[in-house]
Amino acid sequence: MPDTRTTAESGRLQEEIRRRNLGTLLRHVHLDGAVSRAELAERTGLNRSTIMGLTAELVAAGLVREELPVGTGKAGRPSLVVRPESDRVYVLAFDVAVDRLVAARVGLGGVVLDRVETVRQRAGADLDSVVRVLAGFGRRLHATAPPGTVCAGIGASYCGMIRPGDGMVRYGPDMGWVDQAFGAELGRRLGLGLPVAVGNEAHLGARAEQLRGAGIGARNLIYLHGDSGVGGGIIVGGALLDGEAGYACEVGHMVVNPYNGRPCMCGSRGCLEAEVGERALLEAAGRPADMFGWDAVRSVVDAADRGEEAARDALRHVGDWLGIGVANLINLFNPGVVIFGGMLREVYLGSAAHVRVRIADHVLAVSRERVKLRISALADDTTLIGAAELAFAGLLRNPLEAVPEREPLAAER
Repeated sequence: MPDTRTTAESGRLQEEIRRRNLGTLLRHVHLDGAVSRAELAERTGLNRSTIMGLTAELVAAGLVREELPVGTGKAGRPSLVVRPESDRVYVLAFDVAVDRLVAARVGLGGVVLDRVETVRQRAGADLDSVVRVLAGFGRRLHATAPPGTVCAGIGASYCGMIRPGDGMVRYGPDMGWVDQAFGAELGRRLGLGLPVAVGNEAHLGARAEQLRGAGIGARNLIYLHGDSGVGGGIIVGGALLDGEAGYACEVGHMVVNPYNGRPCMCGSRGCLEAEVGERALLEAAGRPADMFGWDAVRSVVDAADRGEEAARDALRHVGDWLGIGVANLINLFNPGVVIFGGMLREVYLGSAAHVRVRIADHVLAVSRERVKLRISALADDTTLIGAAELAFAGLLRNPLEAVPEREPLAAER
């Protein structure tokens, strides 16, 4: 008599392997857009018949499609190309920055299908108004999606410290958010029956740049994101450094100037974001207090390019402190690439020489040999794309269970 427990366990193991392989295949197609069956077999080490069976399941679920390649010029039967069904399967992605609110419908494969954006006023703790605006955007994007499409998840990026699991904003100093139930409230008001996954904007930015931007292929990466302050995302050995409670990489609050430093909104002095953030740059450039935001920062960089001495001095001063901060991070983490995003993308472009001088002076020679300094390739959408990738995570873990059975398209009825 066979051991039924062993048989059951073997069945569960085989199902887990199948589920994992489906997720692996879908992830390759999601990230690369079009991959041949032959290349999928080579990447995964699975034989071609297994690849054929797995892709057939993904096709039946409406997640991918298979096509003949165009113009290969090679003899013999060509390997079919597998593409994501970007127009059929999508997520809703939201980005909450200090001065803007963005919502987008992002198709499988990372394609932004539709988006809407508005200004966020700097008006203190504004959970209700932020959620009201984003929920309205999200319902509209969902309602205007073509018939037969499926929303596979919802992700949001927020400019603050996020508790993993429930989307609670534990601390958002720029707007005074403390223990605000952002994820739960946004999910309730959207009313789509899906949870909202929320992440810190710099953490999500690091993942987005590693997967789709300036850090593709990098296993050790530092992403610095400038909004009104500075956030950080650090990837070590291919994985995000999240810390004991999920609040790691607050590099903006690394103290670089403890004795004569500027006051920081966190209550300390001389934090990196206090020395290189928006207010530091604008005050150093002699701009009035009512000037703020990314446009104001860009105007200083543009003025420096035109030769304005005050703007050049401001970028030199801020770039000096930014270089000290980056030097410390390189010595600590030995990254392969450091990426400047958000407002820091503009600041770095205007102060790169000063940053590099500090790195040359203060970074151990063996650590600076291979490190590359880059600006974000995803530009203003880095954190939005990071939110979309967070939303896709469940689908990529378990492709056949994360997406409900789709309605047939009109042509299939």
